[in-house]
Amino acid sequence: MDRLIYSSLAAMRGAMSRQATIANNLANVNTAGFRGEFTSASAEWLKGSGGLNGRATVSQDVTGANMTAGAVTATGRDLDVALNGNSMLTVQATDGSEAYTRRGDLQLSDSGLLTTGDGMPVLGQSGPITLPPADSVSIGKDGQIWIVPQGGDPKSPQAVDTLKLVSADGSTIKKGIDGLFHETNGGTLPSDPDASLTSKSIEGSNVNASATLVDMIDASRSWEAQVKMLTTAQDMDKSSAALMQISE
Repeated sequence: MDRLIYSSLAAMRGAMSRQATIANNLANVNTAGFRGEFTSASAEWLKGSGGLNGRATVSQDVTGANMTAGAVTATGRDLDVALNGNSMLTVQATDGSEAYTRRGDLQLSDSGLLTTGDGMPVLGQSGPITLPPADSVSIGKDGQIWIVPQGGDPKSPQAVDTLKLVSADGSTIKKGIDGLFHETNGGTLPSDPDASLTSKSIEGSNVNASATLVDMIDASRSWEAQVKMLTTAQDMDKSSAALMQISE
């Protein structure tokens, strides 16, 4: 009986983790450059006496992301960029390390710091990019940033920095809880000399809302099935106790 209860509890934990991942995907269906996450279940053995594997529970964690490109939409906004191919944009994570994203809805803070739509500083060739006051800002296909200084000649823009575009080909990356991609071993990805982008456009999320809703319903039914299993175990326990009382 006790094994049935623990097996059902392990399955409920897995369903809960899966449901959390699905809910996060659904919440980001309209987030620029978002890559849908997926989970994978694995057995975690509990060591018994003598070092033997006595029982297994389940661990269902986010193990990767769907790297399929999202739809690209022209916005006409100067700071919007859509990365072509498999290139990624380099940003500064909260711990100061390099991290990577496909999010191209760039913004300028009051201090001139260039950030992604969620506030992560965008890195150039020598660190976070800060732009001086300008009448206009544009970003070239190669990631080079051009400005027309305040009061300057619109026909003579000046290059101030270049977005650091990298390639994950040949490297292993993982998606962190901050929503950014990181090099698995804590290193940095190499610059991509062939990287290009489409300016005044934005890449959307690659989450399929309809498919994600179906997955959510499936996870909910899995949870309900395990709750029924617990109820069945409780009824069996009561029946066993009743039989023991009769025999007395």
